[in-house]
Amino acid sequence: MITIRSVTITALASAVLATTLTGCQFGKAEQDTSPIVIAVDLELSGSAAPVGKAYQRALDLKVEQLNASGALGARKIKLKVKDNRSDASESLRNVDDFSNDPQVSALIMGGCNECAVGAVRTINEKKLPTVVLAPSSAVASPVADRRYVFKLAPNAVDSAAALTSELSRRSIKKAAVLNSEDSYGREGLAALRSEFDKADIRLVSDEGIKATETDVNQPVSALADRKPGALVVWTPPEQAMLAATAAQQAKFKGALFFDAVAAGDLFLGASAGPTEQATLIFTQTMVIDDVIATTPAKAARRQWFQNYTARFGGYNGFSSFAADAVQLIADAELRAGGEPGRTSRDGLRDVLETSQLDGLSGPIRMTPDNHSGLMPQALTTLVARGGRWRLAG
Repeated sequence: MITIRSVTITALASAVLATTLTGCQFGKAEQDTSPIVIAVDLELSGSAAPVGKAYQRALDLKVEQLNASGALGARKIKLKVKDNRSDASESLRNVDDFSNDPQVSALIMGGCNECAVGAVRTINEKKLPTVVLAPSSAVASPVADRRYVFKLAPNAVDSAAALTSELSRRSIKKAAVLNSEDSYGREGLAALRSEFDKADIRLVSDEGIKATETDVNQPVSALADRKPGALVVWTPPEQAMLAATAAQQAKFKGALFFDAVAAGDLFLGASAGPTEQATLIFTQTMVIDDVIATTPAKAARRQWFQNYTARFGGYNGFSSFAADAVQLIADAELRAGGEPGRTSRDGLRDVLETSQLDGLSGPIRMTPDNHSGLMPQALTTLVARGGRWRLAG
């Protein structure tokens, strides 16, 4: 009897233990191992290829870092990249293909303003959350017509305000402007006119050039002939460097100023001489090795700078925006929740719309009323010294 009782008790204890273990296994949340698929539409060939390739390098590096960090749990980010050949029509075809792919959670678009604006209707109709690296305000405004589009690039009004503040600090009262004849260039000229009026700075002349123009000697010479105290160059990086050389050849004696979109490589290379002492409005990331890392955000920016330069042998100012775009989408995916592998595009959009991030580019704040997240205080004043950009002052 004792033997039977012992066996019975032992069997019962084993059954209880087995039930407990089984209950733990059933109660454990299913681990999400689904990939976070981000589509990417970039200018990898054509006129805008240099910036597009800088974006691609940054995206690859940031994804590699996030996937290795464990911050995403068991999930990994996967990029699906297409080249739009710097052509808005090709970009629209890419966006249409991506939007019809059920695996794709979100889209990152490169620096082509016309590409992003031209794709807005498709993006909204297909409800594809999209982070655009192009600077034109028309990319993300008006918000009512851009519900699924978010912009992560310097804003023309913020750049113009910072640039005008520096002109005033130097007591420069006359300026001329060379701007690209695209949406951002025209927007910049209008913003400068407004800021100049408030600061009592006279715009003595302005010249517009096509975004693909490779000979800027004539318009720069015409502007230099007006003898302004400052020549403001509001163009993409390659044209900005050409303008600096043209200004030197025209024996321009005033100060040379570049808008944020003119930023490119940290080291100025062949353009070092013509750009010496030129001023650039951009983010601190470009010169983060000049900044004391007093906060976790600054330390992260310094680490990014070091990792990027170690990998690619130099630094491109635009890289931080691409990296922050990946971070925003990854964070939104994790916050949006839902069943494993089933985060809805609408859920992701809703989280993106209230995202806050002390990013590699600077402070980023998205709101339902403002889908252009880079804060004005992200911009600072840099100066070219000894063949590279340095923090001014």
